Amino acid sequence: MTSFVSALRPSRSILSVLMVLLLAPVLSACGYNTIPTAEENAKAKWSEVLNQYQRRADLIPNLVETVKGYASHEAETLQSVVEARAKATQVTIDPTNLSDPEAFRKFQEGQAGLTSALGRLLAVAENYPDLKANQNFLALQAQLEGTENRIAVARRDYIEAVRQFNLTLATFPSLLWDKLWFHKQPFQNFTVEQDKMEAPKVDFGTKPQAPPSGG
Repeated sequence: MTSFVSALRPSRSILSVLMVLLLAPVLSACGYNTIPTAEENAKAKWSEVLNQYQRRADLIPNLVETVKGYASHEAETLQSVVEARAKATQVTIDPTNLSDPEAFRKFQEGQAGLTSALGRLLAVAENYPDLKANQNFLALQAQLEGTENRIAVARRDYIEAVRQFNLTLATFPSLLWDKLWFHKQPFQNFTVEQDKMEAPKVDFGTKPQAPPSGG
């Protein structure tokens, strides 16, 4: 009898392996992998959002110093940018903690405040022809506009990734895996209007003049 049981053990081991191999595609087809895949994608997109916001923050000190050289008496505007940058960089959200609504709200407010302050700073250049012609300022302004555009793209990618992740938590069959296994919380998403996501724009007088109307 003992020898018979011993003879069965290898067969049981093989059977276990076969069961795992058979269940793997079933689990995948039933949405088991959908949640972690969508979660990691959303985290990756958030990391890119943070990278682009940091790129913007790194440009600001040099921009402020350049403007100060031509418009030193615009102290209030310059100071508002410095303070907005400090506030924005103080609030960070780790990619592993994107479910905190209060932290996300503060992050949004900080970045929106910095965007607004930068818009006012760039508008100051309209009153200073020498500043508008300064090559360093023009290069910084171009870099800033490019960075703002990349921020908008990164935000849109994150918004879509979060939509997909949150959808997996609310739809069958992946919602069953979440209830039974993962217990994930939906990620927070941006709520600021699209126009506030766009790069600050300043008209440096390069637009063609409209032809005079005929009399």
